[in-house]
Amino acid sequence: MSVQYQITGSAATEIAASVESGVRSGHLAPGRTLPPVRRLAAELGVAPGTVASAYRRLRERGVVETGGRAGTFVRQRSAFTPTGTLTVPAGVHDLVSGEPDTALLPDLGSLKPHVEIPPGNYRDGGPCPDLLDLARDRFAADGVHGELTVTSGALDAFERGLAARLEPGDTVAVEEPTWANGRDLLLSAGYQVAPVAIDGDGPVAAELDAVLASGARAFILTSRGQNPTGAAVSAERAAALRAVIAAHPGVFVVEDDHWAELSRTPLHFVADAAEHWMFVRSVSKPYGPDLRTALVAADPDTKARVQGRMALGHGWVSRILQHFVIAAWTDDDVAAAVRHAGAVYAERQAALREALAARGIDVWGRSGLNLWVPVADETAAVVSLRDSGYAVAPGRGFSFRGAQAIRVSTARLDPAHAPAVAEAIAYASGPAAPPV
Repeated sequence: MSVQYQITGSAATEIAASVESGVRSGHLAPGRTLPPVRRLAAELGVAPGTVASAYRRLRERGVVETGGRAGTFVRQRSAFTPTGTLTVPAGVHDLVSGEPDTALLPDLGSLKPHVEIPPGNYRDGGPCPDLLDLARDRFAADGVHGELTVTSGALDAFERGLAARLEPGDTVAVEEPTWANGRDLLLSAGYQVAPVAIDGDGPVAAELDAVLASGARAFILTSRGQNPTGAAVSAERAAALRAVIAAHPGVFVVEDDHWAELSRTPLHFVADAAEHWMFVRSVSKPYGPDLRTALVAADPDTKARVQGRMALGHGWVSRILQHFVIAAWTDDDVAAAVRHAGAVYAERQAALREALAARGIDVWGRSGLNLWVPVADETAAVVSLRDSGYAVAPGRGFSFRGAQAIRVSTARLDPAHAPAVAEAIAYASGPAAPPV
């Protein structure tokens, strides 16, 4: 515990608010261990149950987590954690960010002359009909049908869809390891999360069945380019997942296809096996994060709830942004740039995957921007790789089960450097168990 910050309060709500204040100000940094319940209770002069209740509130809000003997500690990310720009030291290669290579993004500026800027009014706000028509054709080509709407990116869609179908405190099944931003959003919104193990073909059907049988009311999966592993749902796995979902009436399924236009692997659609479902395709990875737009297909009731609630709030996604997406989707040069980017990303990921395999390290990744490498000690591996000139992400931020691993982003990796990176990883990883 830092001597610069003292937790205060005599009621559970006050103690929780004090911890949140410390996290928000940065005095309680991510990873910082909080005092044991009985010790803090003695310091504050309250009953241990009061502190336990405060810690439970903090866990439910996604501020802290409990790691068995490690105690209760501040999460790496929460709604209260200060955020900043990721900085990679000079001379260290960026294999940590997991973001698209900006050099491979289309030049949106070149689209300005082709972007229609409609006159603004409240009456005509909402999804642009021309964009929905284009999306309907694109989705249909992948076997996706449903009612369409537009949200401000994938996370906005997830939050709105879950709010339309669930209550705070409900349990959501998510992939293990999982996309940290999505998990942290769920926790901050008051949902419980239950991990479902994945392998290279996607979520394991038997694990999903067990989690849904235990009471999970929703399931979020990634079609392709899963973060952090690079897994993609295969045809066989999709069929198995659909069978499990059909056996659990009432589950709400959200499918994330962020890698869509960049993917070299086909889509094997899962979500509409449920009565209520949502399929989300954001434009950030292929076209640029600043577009902040996602196209959503859903069952009629879910689509109506999502769009209706949006109409009562901020109304709609900027029609200017929507028209930029229309321009991008109808421009031959942009389409060629996206195809090129997809091929480059696939080459970069494959180069490292194959270099690792040559050194006896097998990984799952077949699409996306990342590879997941099990290691004996992730902290030691991260430090060793940093000393070798490579920045990677520790697995702890992506795993519920404390898996010892590192996430290696291949987004900016020169394939010629893959053997050297693989050699450094092999040296740093030590003996480790294969992926679960």
